[in-house]
Amino acid sequence: MTEHAEPSPPSTDPASAAVEHRQTRYAPLPGSTEILLVRHGESAPFRPGEPFALLDGHGDPPLAPDGVAQAEAVGRRLAAEEIHAIYVTSLQRTHQTAAPLATALGLTPRVEPELREIFLGDWEGGRLRQMAAENHPTYLRMQQEQDWGVIPGAESFAALTRRCVGSIERIHAAHPDERVAVVVHGGVIGALCAHATGARPFGFNGADNGSIHHLVVLGAEWKLRCFNDTSHLGGFSSAGQAMT
Repeated sequence: MTEHAEPSPPSTDPASAAVEHRQTRYAPLPGSTEILLVRHGESAPFRPGEPFALLDGHGDPPLAPDGVAQAEAVGRRLAAEEIHAIYVTSLQRTHQTAAPLATALGLTPRVEPELREIFLGDWEGGRLRQMAAENHPTYLRMQQEQDWGVIPGAESFAALTRRCVGSIERIHAAHPDERVAVVVHGGVIGALCAHATGARPFGFNGADNGSIHHLVVLGAEWKLRCFNDTSHLGGFSSAGQAMT
């Protein structure tokens, strides 16, 4: 007959009984950079025959009234966060979106031109919006192939990703153990989030105007912590919500 040892009774040591292992909030590893990507507010509408003015070949519309309101909401949302720097692109809609937050934090935005929006070739100056609304065959093929380069003269998704990843790597090198806000464009956000997650090229297209996205970068390791946070702009809705 095999003898079995009696199980030990539970410890009555008060110090042992007090030990707890709780779930905790995520904390970036040392050396990481937290990047709050912000999509600019809604820009002025495109009217056929009235293309936007170009800056270095890119359409450069100002914010629409709702875009100004979205920028103010972003500023209120992030004003209490510890943010060490603000970056914008060369296009005015990012400067205008960053302005309320920059004022609240007393920071001067730095320009990172390589984070400008995808170059749209023959569809620059606002024409992309018209082609999308008309379900132009080239627009539909672009969506199917998931490559901006289908548009005549446009930049490819791969080229967009290379320059944007390079910019984020420079920002990371300049800000280890810091948090920065980077006000950019929808195509840029889509490319960076796809890079961080290994998603299909257009898997993260469609970021809302004024939305916030949280990346954590440590060397070649990228983590997407949050995508399309719009809690500061109103409730969830599949329809546009006017801010003004």
